[in-house]
Amino acid sequence: MPEPRAVAVVDIDGVLADVTHRLHHVAKRPKNWDAFFAAAVDDPLLPEGLAVARELAERYDVTYLSGRPEHCRRDTEKWFSTHGIPAGELLLRRPNDRRPARITKVEILKRIAATRRVALLVDDDFEVCSAARAQGFTVLEATWGKPSNTQDDPGQIGLFDALSDAQERDGRT
Repeated sequence: MPEPRAVAVVDIDGVLADVTHRLHHVAKRPKNWDAFFAAAVDDPLLPEGLAVARELAERYDVTYLSGRPEHCRRDTEKWFSTHGIPAGELLLRRPNDRRPARITKVEILKRIAATRRVALLVDDDFEVCSAARAQGFTVLEATWGKPSNTQDDPGQIGLFDALSDAQERDGRT
């Protein structure tokens, strides 16, 4: 019996989906999480992320691992279909799990690795990437969804700081 294909684990927000248009919902307090996640249906596609996902799907089984809450499943699946995202398992954050993304995602990576070889993690969160590397996982840090020149728009860095807070302090994405 042949060995199962290895798994490539791919994040969604900041890797496949451009979340920039909805970061203002979580940039200030009180944060409007309902509006932030409701706006995900309008996320533009990041073409670089789609290209990576398609390339990985040719060689590996793809699992999408996101900090989006479980209640976003239907909208996320529709978004995948609309944008031609390769088929794969979709793992979302369990209700009331507010641990930092670097903890929840590495825990799930270890769970996957207990039964399948994890070939690669693709994520845009520096903390997640660092934690995964520290556990021996191969990582591709997605930089294509981040601002490349904040001198032209200094407000952009503040918005991405809000996303980092959401991932690390608020345990929301």
